[in-house]
Amino acid sequence: MLLERIYPYDKSQRLLREGFFNDFFWYGLVQTYVLGLVIYGVTGWIDASTHLERIHVIRALPLWLQVAIFFVVHDLYIYWFHRWQHNNAFLWRLHEAHHSTKHVDWLSGSRSHSLEILINQSVEFLPILLLASPEVAVIKGCIDAIWGMYIHSNIDVRSGWLQWVVNGPEMHRWHHATDDEAHNRNFSTKIAVWDWLFGTAHLPPDKKPRSYGIDDRFPTNYLMQHAHAFRPFESDRE
Repeated sequence: MLLERIYPYDKSQRLLREGFFNDFFWYGLVQTYVLGLVIYGVTGWIDASTHLERIHVIRALPLWLQVAIFFVVHDLYIYWFHRWQHNNAFLWRLHEAHHSTKHVDWLSGSRSHSLEILINQSVEFLPILLLASPEVAVIKGCIDAIWGMYIHSNIDVRSGWLQWVVNGPEMHRWHHATDDEAHNRNFSTKIAVWDWLFGTAHLPPDKKPRSYGIDDRFPTNYLMQHAHAFRPFESDRE
């Protein structure tokens, strides 16, 4: 928040922008806490049924290597799943809430439909909790949270050649842009290599996105944003 005030990319963007409370309280606090309990409960049930936690192949590795393995493997998964979300009508219904915010900042990354988060964080944390050292879940969770705030931040970052390797706000804000040229681009979360490698990178020099967001009819409160995902498909063609 402080860096956005000192080095803003968009100087006109307000701290308490539209949807701030909705994203901070409902998505950032309540939803995160509840889904954490759900995933933890499912993990316990799976372990009680399979005893996967007794497998020590990954847990026997050095901690840094465990973190590195789950970091890279999950990031490659999320790139392809994210790309699929933008090209599948059903998955897009769960993902569009994340794109509904008209302001890209440190908090906007928290706005994601609970079913989308449940899918992605189950895929991410179930293997970690069952097969890795307990510290890995804490370290990976911290990296995810900080990186998610970073790539959505309204900070005028100039990472230069590093943007070919690690993802930052320069590329990710284009992913949220309404510009036609940015459509279905920049799916990477942490490792930018995936976009460059698979031909989805978009980073035009000396140009800024025109605007962010999606349909103006998208609801503004948490419960309606969730319910909106289950509207009839015919309504999209009206």
